[in-house]
Amino acid sequence: MAARDSWRNSWGSGYGGGGLSFGGTSAWGAGGGDTIFRVLSRASERQSKRRSALLSGVSEDGVNEEDDFSVYSERDLGLPPISKAEDWAMMPDVKNYAERGEKDQFKPKKLGVTWKDLTVRGVGSDAAFNENVVSQFNIPRGIKEGRHGPPLNTIIDDSHGCVKPGEMLLVLGRPGSGCTTLLKMLANRRNGYAEVNGDVHFGSMTAKEAQQYRGQIVMNTEEELFFPTLTVGQTMDFATRMKVPYHKFSDQHKDKDFQQEYREFLLKSMGITHTAGTKVGNEFVRGVSGGERKRVSIIETLATRGSVFCWDNSTRGLDASTALQYTKAIRAMTDVVGLSSVVSLYQAGNGIYDLFDEVLVLDEGREIYYGPLEQARPFMEELGFVCGEGANVADFLTGVTVPTERQVRQGFEASFPRTALEIRDEYLRTDIKAAMEKEYVYPQSDEARVNTRDFQEAVAYDKDKTLPKKSPLTVSFPKQVKACIVRQYQIVWGDKPTFIIKQIATLVQALVVGSLFYKSSTDSSGLFFKSGALFFSLLYQALMALSEVTDSFAGRPVLAKHKAFAFFHPAAFCIAQIAADIPVLLFQVSQFSLVLYFMVGLKVSASAFFTYWITLFAIAMCITAVMRAIGAVFSTFDGATKLSGFWFSALIVYTGFFIPKTQMHPWFVWIYWIDPLAYGFEILLSNEVHGQTIPCVNNNLIPNGPGYTDSAFQSCAGVPGAIQGATSVTGDQYLQAFSYKYSHLWRNFGIIWAWWAFFVVVTIVATSNWKEMAGKSGFLLIPRENAKKSLSLLQNDEESQTKDLKEKLGAGGQPAPLDSSSSSMDGKTIENQLISNTSVFTWKNLSYTVKTPSGDRVLLDKVQGWVKPGMLGALMGSSGAGKTTLLDVLAQRKTDGSITGSVLVDGRPLSVSFQRSAGYCEQLDIHEPMATVREALEFSALLRQSRQTPREEKLKYVDTIVNLLEMQDIEHTLVGRTGAGLSVEQRKRLTIGVELVAKPSILIFLDEPTSGLDGQAAFNILRFLRKLAAVGQAVLVTIHQPSALLFKEFDTLLLLARGGKTVYFGDIGVEASTLKDYFARNGAPCPPNVNPAEHMIDVVSGSASQGKDWNQVWLESPEHKEVSNEVDRIIHEAAAKPPGTVDDGHEFAMPLWQQIKLVTHRMNVALYRNTDYVNNKFALHIGSALFNGFSFWKIGTGVQELQLKLFTIFNFIFVAPGVINQLQPLFIDRRDIYEFREKKSKMYSWVAFVTGLIVSEFPYLCICAVLYFAPWYYTVGFTADSNKSGAVFFVMLFYEFIYTGIGQFIAAYAPNAVFASLVNPVLITVLVAFCGVLVPYAQIQEFWRYWIYYLNPFNYLVSSILTFTVFDNVVQCKDHEFALFDTPNNQTCQDYLAPYRAGLGARTNLVNPEATSGCRVCQYRFGSDYLSTLNISDYYVGWRDAGIVVIFAFSSYVMVYLLMKLRTKATKTAG
Repeated sequence: MAARDSWRNSWGSGYGGGGLSFGGTSAWGAGGGDTIFRVLSRASERQSKRRSALLSGVSEDGVNEEDDFSVYSERDLGLPPISKAEDWAMMPDVKNYAERGEKDQFKPKKLGVTWKDLTVRGVGSDAAFNENVVSQFNIPRGIKEGRHGPPLNTIIDDSHGCVKPGEMLLVLGRPGSGCTTLLKMLANRRNGYAEVNGDVHFGSMTAKEAQQYRGQIVMNTEEELFFPTLTVGQTMDFATRMKVPYHKFSDQHKDKDFQQEYREFLLKSMGITHTAGTKVGNEFVRGVSGGERKRVSIIETLATRGSVFCWDNSTRGLDASTALQYTKAIRAMTDVVGLSSVVSLYQAGNGIYDLFDEVLVLDEGREIYYGPLEQARPFMEELGFVCGEGANVADFLTGVTVPTERQVRQGFEASFPRTALEIRDEYLRTDIKAAMEKEYVYPQSDEARVNTRDFQEAVAYDKDKTLPKKSPLTVSFPKQVKACIVRQYQIVWGDKPTFIIKQIATLVQALVVGSLFYKSSTDSSGLFFKSGALFFSLLYQALMALSEVTDSFAGRPVLAKHKAFAFFHPAAFCIAQIAADIPVLLFQVSQFSLVLYFMVGLKVSASAFFTYWITLFAIAMCITAVMRAIGAVFSTFDGATKLSGFWFSALIVYTGFFIPKTQMHPWFVWIYWIDPLAYGFEILLSNEVHGQTIPCVNNNLIPNGPGYTDSAFQSCAGVPGAIQGATSVTGDQYLQAFSYKYSHLWRNFGIIWAWWAFFVVVTIVATSNWKEMAGKSGFLLIPRENAKKSLSLLQNDEESQTKDLKEKLGAGGQPAPLDSSSSSMDGKTIENQLISNTSVFTWKNLSYTVKTPSGDRVLLDKVQGWVKPGMLGALMGSSGAGKTTLLDVLAQRKTDGSITGSVLVDGRPLSVSFQRSAGYCEQLDIHEPMATVREALEFSALLRQSRQTPREEKLKYVDTIVNLLEMQDIEHTLVGRTGAGLSVEQRKRLTIGVELVAKPSILIFLDEPTSGLDGQAAFNILRFLRKLAAVGQAVLVTIHQPSALLFKEFDTLLLLARGGKTVYFGDIGVEASTLKDYFARNGAPCPPNVNPAEHMIDVVSGSASQGKDWNQVWLESPEHKEVSNEVDRIIHEAAAKPPGTVDDGHEFAMPLWQQIKLVTHRMNVALYRNTDYVNNKFALHIGSALFNGFSFWKIGTGVQELQLKLFTIFNFIFVAPGVINQLQPLFIDRRDIYEFREKKSKMYSWVAFVTGLIVSEFPYLCICAVLYFAPWYYTVGFTADSNKSGAVFFVMLFYEFIYTGIGQFIAAYAPNAVFASLVNPVLITVLVAFCGVLVPYAQIQEFWRYWIYYLNPFNYLVSSILTFTVFDNVVQCKDHEFALFDTPNNQTCQDYLAPYRAGLGARTNLVNPEATSGCRVCQYRFGSDYLSTLNISDYYVGWRDAGIVVIFAFSSYVMVYLLMKLRTKATKTAG
């Protein structure tokens, strides 16, 4: 090992574990003084000796570490290279960096990982119950089940191994066998697991000691987690900036030199330099292709410059050629730099397999083989298993425990080991096991101690000197903050539409609200106006901040990944967010302030304006921090939504506008003290009224009007702070009435910033403690109502499971793979059941062009071909060649771009029913997560099979497909989501099943049906497709990485190059002979023992392309001419015959009413099982109602209490934002399922979809109305008269429908949930502003008064409830509420006020008519007098408005239909 190590030392140590360190710490690890080629040859011989020692059982110590290799020199170029990836195109670059590292003599960063007796357990079993809305309340059963505690599931059972520096280990296993968990343990990621036992050493460090080096021990997970609006270049800029070493190469002087050189190297290493300016994208943001995104995730992991790398199925989504190049890259870097690489792969071709040193095979968490690569196959063959010729060795190793996959050699039928346990027992008795055990002492060896010490010194040398000693980070905190700020601005700029919408919305709101409170007067009539305007200024900033909760969860997975990579401290990210907030919020607040302040007519002075402006900015910053903190503290979106919705309501109610500070009840007044808005409101109000004298006018001055001009005999009424007998009030008196003081202004300003700082600290602390989700191994979910049907899946104890079940279930609870022998039906029955096809499908000169910012882009270029009955066609090409695009165009799934050429069935244009007559299994397995497997299949069968077919027959056909797909054991389990629900393979089978039960009569398209599956699962899927073709189906499949075995199954191949250009179309031939012959004739022969599929991809896009334009070669070939002639002949012949498929003329198989019934039933069941959603809705209502009720507890009968009654009713409106924010993501998720799959297959109409979503909410909305009404109505002290309480409940019930309709129609048209969460505050604030509460009807500007007021559902809601609860109330003024004044000339009060009470004061109440002084006048006699000021003239208005509320409920649902219709685009057809 020493020889190999000294060779790697020449690399320097800067790569972070031995890596490319283009700066003072070499690119990947350096040190040592021997020349690279001398060490190359020395290490080559050393590796050979070590391997021999292992195979013969001799201790490696027997190999002389000190052999003299100094005779070798740089001239020894003819010696065999030690790297199996010597032919990798970038190897010279890697060696170049090595030489630079050697020159600067940096210590190496080599570590290695060793583990012994490793056992990992997770919480959960093979299956768990999913409670429904009713069953969750079965408390006795919950107590009974909870007594036993959660069952522990063994994920890894007694694993062991050692990967030294410079070694690559391949981990093989079927999905669910524990590969990912093992890699997490080797990457020191232990969060979320119930138990981890055993020793894991990194070098000579324990797992605990290695925690401070998390940036050096890294893992690339299967998921691609990125900010989708960043470009590839920006993503890599950030990653490389975070790992610039403090000491760089001697020829590098600036951080930028290292960073740019390293970034370019990484982009080039994976062949994606051309994507640097393209957005990374995701499912919803258009960006690079799936394969390119996977490569970005690979190089981002490499950017960590780590020492131990764990790669979890990192070739998923890559074509065979790219996957091989990736593995060569890892091999080259491992060899040259001394990395320790652990790689798990599901479909590893032999070319990839041969690049590894050792292999570890897992089955159900048990290690059934660990040893040298060369010995794995012989070991299994000695046990009696047969590896077929041309088969992938990796697939062979993982298939030995699967009865339907393994082939047993003759004579071993009785003796071969049948289970993972038996194979492991055999392995434990081998010399291989004994030899490998000798390596487990590595952590205690001198070599490991020296390596670890050098590693630690090198990491410290790499690290910025300002960082703490134990920090895992590399660059200084200011540099982290700077890079995070740059990235934050790039994220904002990359998502310009959202930013622009926010700013336009702010401007529109300011204009609307400014016009609502336009030119408020400076007398008493303007006081409430101005308070309303100031309150609204705060309310809008708070509403805009609500979307921070959604944003927090959108970016969380990326931040968790970057934390694991030790890119930056969470504080740097939080500070960057704040830094990005400042200019955005300054702009937002400035435009809002400039418009609103002067339109309302607030105090005209520079100091007052800037006080208002800076206060709004402070509030915007503070509430943003509050919402961000809530998002950071909660681990689930539902939990965060609950608290943010409730907290938002609390902040608004206790601002001091709805309930004055003096009238707050003692049990909730503490909320006032912790409410930043309350401090803001006191600042704004005192800033506005301080130093002013406000005269009382109109109904605030009693008496007034003609003849009442002497202020000595008048008094203010209903103006807080006014002294009885005075006709004006000073600003400070007004403030005093609310317990406000002008002197508190700057104190409050400081308190707002103190709260801001507090919530920022909370966010930083919470963000620092974010943990990745892990530990609960994949398990099936059984709906509680299906418990009896799925008892066999609920056995937690492995021993108690029946043998029968164990045979049926493969690894991880997956069904045993398909095979005709294990199927419950023989081939003849299948043939009778499956529908055969006689139609020929052709496409000719097919081109597809889309518009891009840089002009038109051709994605398909004159592609032609055909699929005949009984034919299994493969569609292949490099990543980004247009395979999925071609399938989409052929299946009529495109809604954008222009298509030219012809797509014909039987020589005729496609019929209206084509989309449902052709099955299309998309790459993404999109299903309703709350449906069971059987429900999903029945739903598809009932909706897509012909309306002439009886229901019973459709359901019987579902049984056929369930048996065919071997899904009997899981048919009553939920689809669920990844980790809790079906596994990847089971989902893929369900996707195929959903299309099969539709009885596609033309052909079946499948896009990447084997992506993400292991070799066996992929073969099962393909063998099943072969079976379909055998009974006459036409099948066309895109496939990325077919093994030679898989490739043999296909009849024809359509090979595409980038740009959708054809390279080959035609028969593959026996053993791919026809295909090989074509390429051999054109200068690209397929080498012997090479998978022809991999060779073809390499020819099209890889190193074997020879610089040729293979599209041109095809166009000039005789085969192309034959294909063109054949297409014409097929079309001509088919057009002359009767069509093989008769079109029934219906766009949808079932009538609309049947669609509505089926879709509504599915939505009802899904919601019934979605307890998180329903409980959240219920909790928001109960919490809000209790809060509202106890805040406005037993409202009295005085004048000010009338306003409290108005505000408690007004507060009911605010139950909507929280529920809408929760409802919209669910709506959009369902809409995505519909648009991505169900709409395109013409399963059902958009009308049925909308109806189902609307109707399924009804039962819960009725319950919600009760849950709000009961705790609130009686708590605030409203009348118990059932006529009135019943009427109030009726209106409240329909309000539930109104806001749900509003939330749904916004979601129906919104592109995504974040966009919807930005539109919500705009619409809700407009409706709230014009409902007649903040500004009474008479004072609303005429421009708005005559249309928006009458079009506002909130107006009728508040008006009707107010009428029923207040109209008959008798008003009893409190002493301080009376207008108190004397009369002139000793007149009685009655005589003095007679003219006034006959006119303006007709609704006032004089309580002492005979007195001659001290007249006491109350503003109102009854509630109806107060209501007359709110445009409610009589009691009938209540019922009139209640009727209008019902109309609005219907109209809001009509809007959902309308906007869904506007969104629904027709698909494009060729022509």
